[in-house]
Amino acid sequence: MTNRVTRGAAAFVIAACALAPSAAFAQKSGGILRTYNSSNPPSASIIEEATIATAFAFAPIFNNLVIFDQAEPINKPEVIRPELAESWAWDAANTRLTMKLRQGVKWHDGKPFTSADVKCTWDRILGKDPDAFRKNPRKLWWTNIKEIEIKGDHEFTFVLERPQASFLSLLASNMSPVYSCHVPTRDMRTKPVGTGPFKFVSFEANNVIRMERNKDYWREGRPYVDGIEVRIIGNRSTRLLAFSANEFDITFVADVTAPLVGDVKARSPQATCELVPSGVSTNLLVNREKPPFDNPKLREAMTLALDRDAMVKIVTAGKASISGAMMAEPEGNWGMPKAMLEQFAEYAGTPAERREKARKIMQELGYGPSNKLKIKVGTRDFQAFKDPAVLLVDQLNRIYFDAELEIIESTLYYGRVTRGDYAVVLNLTGSGVDEPDVTMVESYSCGSERNYTKYCNKEVDRLIDAQSREIDVAKRKQLVWQIEKILIDDQARPIIYHGFAGTCWHPHVKGHVLHQNSIYNNWRFENVWLDK
Repeated sequence: MTNRVTRGAAAFVIAACALAPSAAFAQKSGGILRTYNSSNPPSASIIEEATIATAFAFAPIFNNLVIFDQAEPINKPEVIRPELAESWAWDAANTRLTMKLRQGVKWHDGKPFTSADVKCTWDRILGKDPDAFRKNPRKLWWTNIKEIEIKGDHEFTFVLERPQASFLSLLASNMSPVYSCHVPTRDMRTKPVGTGPFKFVSFEANNVIRMERNKDYWREGRPYVDGIEVRIIGNRSTRLLAFSANEFDITFVADVTAPLVGDVKARSPQATCELVPSGVSTNLLVNREKPPFDNPKLREAMTLALDRDAMVKIVTAGKASISGAMMAEPEGNWGMPKAMLEQFAEYAGTPAERREKARKIMQELGYGPSNKLKIKVGTRDFQAFKDPAVLLVDQLNRIYFDAELEIIESTLYYGRVTRGDYAVVLNLTGSGVDEPDVTMVESYSCGSERNYTKYCNKEVDRLIDAQSREIDVAKRKQLVWQIEKILIDDQARPIIYHGFAGTCWHPHVKGHVLHQNSIYNNWRFENVWLDK
């Protein structure tokens, strides 16, 4: 065995100890954790959905092979911990990842968890299993998997086509749960079965989701609460008032905007409200295949019209960061330096100067005060989408657009943008991990299901593959910045800003740690207890 593998094995022991219950805390058992969802999840199947509405609500039902430490606020490779996989080791070529699984784990219906379930999960994602997923937004995460070799019920190997520095981080994302072989994919959409700390009880559309404590959970003594209740409330004022009235213990993730934190604290002064980077970008989708938006000059004018500073000031009280596709430093690990970003016309100068350039382009295209371009700007029926969308409409109307806002119901939204059934959309994109292999692959690679604009540049695909292979972080960053430059020049899904948002919880909620660079990855709730 190589030294590298030996050191890795030692790390697994340390990580396992770190997850063990501590006698220093007097956790109480019992009670129902009450929270809410701001929209109705399209389904309960995390693998098939792109929305936090599903990931937040149903994460407690599942486990991953590995997971970002729930007590660490920043997701990064150094804090990846065991979950269903007790240990793992790479070969010398970094193309074979062998994992040994935890024994004695049962699915919620009592059937044993084995390595066959791991193979079934990724075979379904990769289209190698006849019980295919209806939607598959993260398939491109896993195209580097050549095969999965099973070595008994509790050991298997991911065989990769090439090295991939991000592979463990992708496995640690909450968007990568393990599914069972014996439960059909159609049932996972309505009555999910997992191995996680909570069992599914019911999903009443547009009303409530209920889960109960898994008494046979493999982690002894967890979870602490008896169940979770997730109400579905579309109106933000209603749900925040309900939180202040103690009807909920914790808000929906990132539901409290920077301007609203003060209001919540005024009504609930003892509550904890953390305003942190969300790992979510606000971005502009323009249908490149639909005239007149197939004209790159028109798309250029729209990009120049963006007043990012105004949106940041109004929507996030100045807290959001302006960057390219990757989240800016210090919140993110991969964003281009500000000085480099400001070399581009879309970011240089003042908003007024950029807007004047945009008007000239529009006039060259035949538009003006008496001949405005009439469009509908779509966005999701989700307050975090609607707030900046109102400002986008106003900014486009300043360069000879006659734009009006179209609100798309949440359960229909992703279906429409995936089909290309739109002209212009104000969109939010959450990244399961702060990783180019997620952000770049999902949003900009040819053929990605989440590449809603159908942007396709073979040079970008080549560079995405090159950065994914690169183990050296500094060299990898240079490749990522090359991609960023091309994306800006091509007006490929322009990024408006990377958001900050708040989540609040009452003082009786103990053991919750809010993650700061992804909204997706800390919703097991197995460590949370209620001091009341």
